[in-house]
Amino acid sequence: MTTSDETPAVNAWNEWDPLREVVVGSAAGACYEPVEPGNRPRVRGSDRPFPTGPKPRERIARAEEELDGLAALLESRGIVVRRPAEHDFSRPVSTPRFEVANQYCAVCPRDVMATVGNGIIEATMSRRARFFEYEPYRPLVYGYWESDPRVEWTVAPKPTMGPEMYREEFWEWPLEERYRRMHESEFCVTQDQVVFDAADMSRLGRDIIVQESMTTNRPGIRWLKRHLEPRGFRVHPVHFPLDHFPSHIDCTFVPLAPGLVLTNPERPIRDGERRMFTENGWKLVEAPQPVLADEQMPEYCQSSIWLSMNVLSLSPTTVVCEERERPLQELLSGMGMEVLTVPFRNVFEYGGSLHCATWDIRRDGGPEDYFPELGGLPELGGLPGPGGVPAPAGAGR
Repeated sequence: MTTSDETPAVNAWNEWDPLREVVVGSAAGACYEPVEPGNRPRVRGSDRPFPTGPKPRERIARAEEELDGLAALLESRGIVVRRPAEHDFSRPVSTPRFEVANQYCAVCPRDVMATVGNGIIEATMSRRARFFEYEPYRPLVYGYWESDPRVEWTVAPKPTMGPEMYREEFWEWPLEERYRRMHESEFCVTQDQVVFDAADMSRLGRDIIVQESMTTNRPGIRWLKRHLEPRGFRVHPVHFPLDHFPSHIDCTFVPLAPGLVLTNPERPIRDGERRMFTENGWKLVEAPQPVLADEQMPEYCQSSIWLSMNVLSLSPTTVVCEERERPLQELLSGMGMEVLTVPFRNVFEYGGSLHCATWDIRRDGGPEDYFPELGGLPELGGLPGPGGVPAPAGAGR
């Protein structure tokens, strides 16, 4: 790990500043996600039981080839690329409160790890099979933490994942019931413990938006507010009421550059929350329909066709898209962006695309305020400021 007097080893305040260092996931050792209270995986277009245990070698090899291709593209642009450590996902997990037959994979570091300013946050996670998913990234985290005293590292409180944490009847609700409850934001996870996946967060400088979802509940959002707001951030819950099975914000609402968000036309943001953007001059642009229809998605993929908009920004003017998503590429090119492409369809089976499969460690830039109409911001505290400047005296927790 390298560091400098100018930029801390960990430094990322938004989703678009020029990318300098990133972790790209790995499919090595991946398993099928097991059925559990927080997850009901299904074979697409079939009533067949969902497979169990390790994924076949040929499926892993196809995904790993595409992940390696993304890593090579990023390195060709001068970006430092790290990869997670090997991990035995076939091992069962047993705690005093639950047991699960196997774990999942390290394809999507964005789900569990978040860089916020000069700090790293390990999410609680919402599924039993992903309880220990932080482990493949721990060697990297220790490296960043040991290399630079300006780096803060926070592990969110682990929930019990006992039966009381889940609302298992959620999976049996007919669609009509989901429509009736669409504004209640009550999903498969109850409101009794702190629960959040890191991929439900999106960074916009000193403002963080967090989606309430099947993988992030209200106590999880409250914990993030209490942890981050004393450090000078503003944390905003957001909702997309027409998404009846919301999980992770980066296929729904994707900031691309200052003042620009790519939105999902089938999942509009709640009206009152939209004003935060429109009143501060942001432009919300609808993504085109994905190239793939639902029946054309990989049979074991649990994500929607809107993985099409799960893009990775390398700068405010450069973005990486999946190679077949031509309508989206044309939209972005028409807005003056340089669009890079890679094949990534085999990674879809593992629950994500380009944004999910990466965890940005270091970007240029600092803690800008892109929402001046929201009012004044508190002083930065706890985390060092840009360039490692210590927090003002008296600031902090």
